[in-house]
Amino acid sequence: MAEQILEEFEQKIESFTLIPSGGGVFEVMLGDNLVYSKKETGRHTDYAEVGPLVRDRLT
Repeated sequence: MAEQILEEFEQKIESFTLIPSGGGVFEVMLGDNLVYSKKETGRHTDYAEVGPLVRDRLT
């Protein structure tokens, strides 16, 4: 998913950081804004769901 985000939004992203964690935590953030949280939804996601969420916040 990181590769897909970088491919689509490379012109709009100043920096991109992957932070490994444990316990099944998976979150996507833009700055200080939470875009997606596996902890909140209780399920993993894919780019088809996260891509539009990122796109909406960047446009």
